[in-house]
Amino acid sequence: MSKFKRNILGLAVAASFTVGVAQAQVSDNLIKMGVLTDMSSLYTDLSGAGSVLAAKMAVEDSGIEKRGYKVEVVSADHQNKPDIGSGIARQWYDVDKVDVILDTPNSGVALAVNQITKDKNKVFLASGPASSDLTGKACSPNTVHWTYDTWMLANGTGGAIVKSGGDSWFFLTADYAFGHALERDTEAVVLKNGGKVLGKVRAPLNTQDFSSFLLQAQASKAKIIGLANAGGDTTNSIKQAAEFGIVKGGQNLAGLLVFLTDVNALGLPTAQGLIVTNTFYWDKDDQTRAFAKRFAPLNKGIHPTMIHAGVYASVLHYLKSVEALKSDDGVKVVAKMKEMPTDDPLFGKGTIRVDGRKVHPAYLMEVKKPAESKGPWDYYKVRATIPADQAFRPLKDGDCPLVK
Repeated sequence: MSKFKRNILGLAVAASFTVGVAQAQVSDNLIKMGVLTDMSSLYTDLSGAGSVLAAKMAVEDSGIEKRGYKVEVVSADHQNKPDIGSGIARQWYDVDKVDVILDTPNSGVALAVNQITKDKNKVFLASGPASSDLTGKACSPNTVHWTYDTWMLANGTGGAIVKSGGDSWFFLTADYAFGHALERDTEAVVLKNGGKVLGKVRAPLNTQDFSSFLLQAQASKAKIIGLANAGGDTTNSIKQAAEFGIVKGGQNLAGLLVFLTDVNALGLPTAQGLIVTNTFYWDKDDQTRAFAKRFAPLNKGIHPTMIHAGVYASVLHYLKSVEALKSDDGVKVVAKMKEMPTDDPLFGKGTIRVDGRKVHPAYLMEVKKPAESKGPWDYYKVRATIPADQAFRPLKDGDCPLVK
C-alpha cells in the first residue's frame, strides 16, 4: 500500500472515530425534546399544537439529522396544573430519556419544571411562560427564558399607557403565579411613573363569568382596568366588559398580555385600538412572512404567535449548541447557548444573559381598525420599537443568584 493511501485510510478512520465520539457524548445517541404545553384549554391556540409544529420545523430547518444526529419530538398536555406538569417532567426525564423540555405556557407549571430540570441536570427552554421570576429569584443554570416576560409587558404596555395619561389603575388578575407576577411588575411601573392603583381583584384561572370582577373594576372609577391575564381569560373579560359598557362609560382596558390569536378571537371591531407588546409579529419582514406561510397551513390556518416563534428559535439555537459542544449535558449546553450569539430568521441577532434571559427587541403595537386591515391576520401596526437593551429588566435588578 502506498504511503498516500495509508494516510488517506488513517484520516478516514480518524474521522469516523471522531464522529463516533461526538455521537457517543449525546446520551442514548438521541436528542429527545418534549413540548409540554396546553393542548385543550385557554392557551391552546397561542401555544398547543402550534408549538409542537414549531419545534419539528426547527429540527428540520437545522439540518442536524442530515449530519448524523437523531432527534425526536414528543408532546404532552399539562392541563395548566403544576402537579400534572411536574409528573410529566419527571416521567420524561427519569424514564423516557427526554433531554430538553420546551414551551410550557403557565408560569405555575413552568416554575415547577424549572426546579425539576435543575435537579435532573436537563434543559428547559421556556417560550410560553411569562413570570419574570424565571430569570429572577428562581433563575437556573439549566433554563433559558426565550420570548417575553412580565417585566417586559409591564414596562412596554403598562409604561406606554401610564405615560399617555392612564394614571389610575384597577387590576383584574389571573389568580396564579403568572397573574401575580404581571400585576406586581405593572404596579411597580404605574407607581414609578406617578400613577396610583385604586384596587385589584383575583379571578380563578379559566373562569367563564367575569361579571362580579368587572363590576368591581367599574365601581373603582379607575381610568385603566389592567387585565393581568392571558388567552381565553383575556378575550372573555374584554367581551364581557363590552357587554357592561365599560369602555363606552369612559374607562379603558389594558390587555397586558394579548396574543395574535386573542385578537383573532375578539375580531377587529372589538379589539381595535388595544395597545400590546410583542417580541414577534408574523408580518414584520420577509423572513417572518415566509415562516408564517409555511406554518399556518399546517396549524389549521392559525398564524404563529410570539410563543410559537420562540419555540422555533430556541430549538434552533439549542441544536446548534449541542452540535458545537458534542454533548447534551444540561448545564454545559445552556452555558454554550449563552456563550454563542443567537441568530435566527424570526428574532434576528441576539444574546442570552447569564441569568438565562434571551435578549431581543420588543415592539409596542396597536390593533388596527377594521378599515386598516388588508386581510386575515393583518392585525397590528407598530407604534414603537423598544431596543433589546431596554426591553427586559436590567441584570442587576433581578436578584438572580447566578449574577455575581
